[in-house]
Amino acid sequence: MKLEKNDIHTQNTSRSFAFELKARDASTRARLGEVHTPHGSFETPVFIPVGTRATVKGLTPEMVEQTGTKIILANTYHLYLRPGHELIGRHGGLHRFMNWPLPILTDSGGFQVYSLGVLRKLTEEGYAFQSHIDGSSHVMTPESCIAIQETLGSDIMMCLDECISYPAERRQVEASLALTIRWAKRCADARRSTSQALFGISQGGVHADLRKRCIEALAEMGFDGYALGGLSVGEPKELLYETVEFSALALPDDKPRYLMGVGTPEDILECVCHGVDMFDCVIPTRNARNGMLFTKKGKLVIKNARYRQDRNPLDDQCRCYTCRNFSRAYLRHLFIAREILAIVLNTIHNITFYATLMKGVREAVRGGTYETFRKAFLDTYQTGSEEEKGC
Repeated sequence: MKLEKNDIHTQNTSRSFAFELKARDASTRARLGEVHTPHGSFETPVFIPVGTRATVKGLTPEMVEQTGTKIILANTYHLYLRPGHELIGRHGGLHRFMNWPLPILTDSGGFQVYSLGVLRKLTEEGYAFQSHIDGSSHVMTPESCIAIQETLGSDIMMCLDECISYPAERRQVEASLALTIRWAKRCADARRSTSQALFGISQGGVHADLRKRCIEALAEMGFDGYALGGLSVGEPKELLYETVEFSALALPDDKPRYLMGVGTPEDILECVCHGVDMFDCVIPTRNARNGMLFTKKGKLVIKNARYRQDRNPLDDQCRCYTCRNFSRAYLRHLFIAREILAIVLNTIHNITFYATLMKGVREAVRGGTYETFRKAFLDTYQTGSEEEKGC
């Protein structure tokens, strides 16, 4: 990294958040944009690697940056519990604490609290929950959620929302939607920082009219960007795509659109068609730790015996550190032997794969050839995937 450590948190902090639309694809609703933040700019569509606890698992910040990544995600819930947002604030904020000079988006933590099940209780005020770490009791409200994120100093903050499972009765979805809107207003009112962006999160399940109702209410509040939440929670793939399509049509055209928690290559390429700008998911990092790697010919399970003597790189078109230096045989050996280096090298490759995919997406949108790019990529990717072949 080129920045000195003491310069990280203050780099370009006078620059405000902005979104610029730069191009549209002719045959789809795919769009090319650029997001400007106090810690630098990044082009969209973009994939955001997950660094839940102020680290992308297995990699140093410099390694992450070398993959081509321009923004990462950290989680409010986890950092609030450990090491504590106040401690991070005393260290100069999240950028300086973790030595990451580029933009950071912080998730509100609503999904994590939702995942606690019986350990949490929902009220109008907020979430009352027990820590998954030590069982201690806590309350997260829209106001405290914003205060925590402002202390962390992320470039993009997320409103607190209520996420529900699929399937759910319509009346339950409506109640969740109404609460999410009320909480969004409280988040907007609690906001004090002028340098940090705040995104609203829409709910509404898979119901077109409810999604539209939520989005219209959020748009009236004037957020800096808008997210689609409550998806990829068990609904069929076709319903996911359909919901993204009609939801994206309702989102403001002049603000970034963020699809939360959706992140297979196929899902990303489909949802870019509908005008989505930002994605995040644990898939590339989690799969790396489990030995499932992404290549232009599909997923590759590195533990398989076929790679025991394979001298080829993971992907002969990939220029990441892993592919330039190591064979499949060596990577298999590391994984079978449970060496820490296996996680490092696998994660470098998977994140680079995603960064390279998104670069190709942006170049195709810029050139007006997105649909051709998407079909060509999927033809090769789906044909060669070990998962599709049942290996």
